[in-house]
Amino acid sequence: MGRLYMIRHGKPNSTWSDNVGPDPGLDATGLAQAEAAATQLLSLPEEFRPISVVSSPLRRCQETAAPFARALGVMVEIDPRFTEIPTPSAVPAAERSAWLRQAFTGTWDQMVGDIDYPAWRQAIVEGLKDRDGTAIFSHYVAINAAVSALMESDAVLAFNPGHCSITSFELRDGVLQLCERGAQADTRVL
Repeated sequence: MGRLYMIRHGKPNSTWSDNVGPDPGLDATGLAQAEAAATQLLSLPEEFRPISVVSSPLRRCQETAAPFARALGVMVEIDPRFTEIPTPSAVPAAERSAWLRQAFTGTWDQMVGDIDYPAWRQAIVEGLKDRDGTAIFSHYVAINAAVSALMESDAVLAFNPGHCSITSFELRDGVLQLCERGAQADTRVL
């Protein structure tokens, strides 16, 4: 039996609606949040403390993971299964925010496009099963995908994880269970 964690990235220096690009880094607040998340993870009892660090390929997650990885003396491993939810190719970048707002109101099987969203969601859950003892730095929708799946809900959004919130899971005999959702916050996702 082990614990693993999904940590939402810290506050980025821009959002999708700013139209500055898909891969922003963290702003000063986000960097401070990343340090605080590292401190919180390090304060866990030893039997529950992660021993490895995984990140989405995106910069904001890697920057959030860096303080904890440094404290552990390990490298950040990149795993694309934990990346941001992909946008259908028919949706222009300028319309991503509107597409996400609409997606947030529905279910996984209602999402349409050239991407198999239920399969994307399941890949996240299966990826978690491969990561016992790991801190995984990821994204708002990816964390929701895992949480809603484990709650046996088809809703796209299960909760509103704040920046650097830490959601915990337990892996027991190959069965993944949600332990605790991370702190919720009013946050600007778009």
